[in-house]
Amino acid sequence: MQFKDVIGQAAVKQQLINMVRQNRLSHALLFLGKEGSGDLALALAFAQYISLLPVYNKHSGEASLFGEVAPNIEIKLPATPQEADAWMEKQPSFLKAQQLVHPDMHFSYPVIPKKPGDKPVSSDYITDWREFIQNYPYGNVYDWLQAINAENKQGNITAEECNDIIRKLSLKSFESGYKTLVMWRPEYLGKEGNKLLKLIEEPPPDTLFILVAENESAILSTILSRCQLVKVPALEATDIEQALLTKNNCSGEKAKQLANVSEGNYREALHMARNADEDFHALLREWMNVTLKAQPVGQVKSIEEIARLGREKQKQFLRYFNHLLEDAIRLQVLEGAAKENLLSAMSASEQAFAQNLNKVASLEKQQAIVQEIDKAAYYIERNANAKMLFHALTIKIFHIVKNNVVIEA
Repeated sequence: MQFKDVIGQAAVKQQLINMVRQNRLSHALLFLGKEGSGDLALALAFAQYISLLPVYNKHSGEASLFGEVAPNIEIKLPATPQEADAWMEKQPSFLKAQQLVHPDMHFSYPVIPKKPGDKPVSSDYITDWREFIQNYPYGNVYDWLQAINAENKQGNITAEECNDIIRKLSLKSFESGYKTLVMWRPEYLGKEGNKLLKLIEEPPPDTLFILVAENESAILSTILSRCQLVKVPALEATDIEQALLTKNNCSGEKAKQLANVSEGNYREALHMARNADEDFHALLREWMNVTLKAQPVGQVKSIEEIARLGREKQKQFLRYFNHLLEDAIRLQVLEGAAKENLLSAMSASEQAFAQNLNKVASLEKQQAIVQEIDKAAYYIERNANAKMLFHALTIKIFHIVKNNVVIEA
C-alpha cells in the first residue's frame, strides 16, 4: 500500500510525512477515522514507509525518527507523499512491504477460534488478511469476519494475541531499521490490552505502534493516553467521485450521485455502486409525481416497482431521497458562495428535483418528510412488508405536502 493508493486525505498524508521529516513522530499513533474514511489504508501506507526507512546513526548526531537526539535537525527524507512513494519504489524490500510479507511489518486484528477451545492469534489468519487487504482495503470488521467465515461469531483481540505481539516486537528487526505493528480496531481489546501498556510506553528501540480505530470511547483509556492522535476525516465527495470513476468504472452522473449520498464513506459508496443498476432518480421523480398529483393507479405502479427492488436497494433508494431532501433544505437556507458550491456538487437532474421540491414544500414540510423517510428505513431494516410500508409513506407524504398533516401509523 502506497500513499497514492489511498483515496484523498492529502492533508493527513502530508502531516505524516512532516512528522517524520521534522522528527515529531511518537512511538505510538492512533489513527482515528469513521468507516470508509481510509484510516486503515493510510496506516498501512505509513507503516510501509516507516518499515523501509534506514535507522539513523544516533552517535553521529543525526536525528532518529522518534526525537531522542537532536530535535532541531530535519531528517533529509521525502518532502511530499508523492516523493515518498517514488522513494519507496527504489528500496530493496519494497515488493515485500507491498505484499504485506515484510518481516518487520506486523499486524493485529480481531479473530475467531477455528475450533472450540482454540486460542487464536492474528498470524493464524495472515494469508486471509493479505487477501482481504488486497480486495477490501476500505472494508469494515463485518466484511473481515465474513471473509474468514465467522458467521455469527464475535471477533476479539485476545490475551494470547497480546503475548504474541510482545514476543514479536522483542525480536531484532530482520531487514529494516524499524519495526511496525498495525493494530486494526483496538476497540476489540478487552482488559487484557493492559498487557501491552509497558510495551507501548517503553517500546524496544526503533519500534512504531499504529492503532487504527473508529470509536475512541471504546478503547482502553490506559492505551489511549499513551498514543499520539492522528485524525482521519470523512472523505470529500469529490474524492469519492473521482475514485468511483477511475477505480470502479462508474459513469460520471452515477459517480457524482453515489459520492454525494455516501456521506464521506467510500465503503458505502462501493456497496451502492455494486447495486446501482436501478435508476433511482427516475423512479423517485415518477413516484413523487403520482403521489403529489393523487393518481392512485400510478401510485400502485410506482410502489410495486419499489417493492421489487429488495431490501438493500430500498434502503439505498430512501437514502438517496433523504439526500435530495437535505440538499433542497440547504438550497433554501444557504446564500452566496456556499449555495453555488452546493449547486456545483449536484447533477442537473438533482438540481431540478430539489428546486421543484422547494416550490411545493416548505422547509417545515420537508423536515417532516425526512422524519417519515427515516422511520420507513428503520422498518425496512426490520423486514417490514415493502408494499404496505410504501403505501403508507405515499399517503403520509401527500398529506404533509397538501395539508401539512402527518398521519401517524
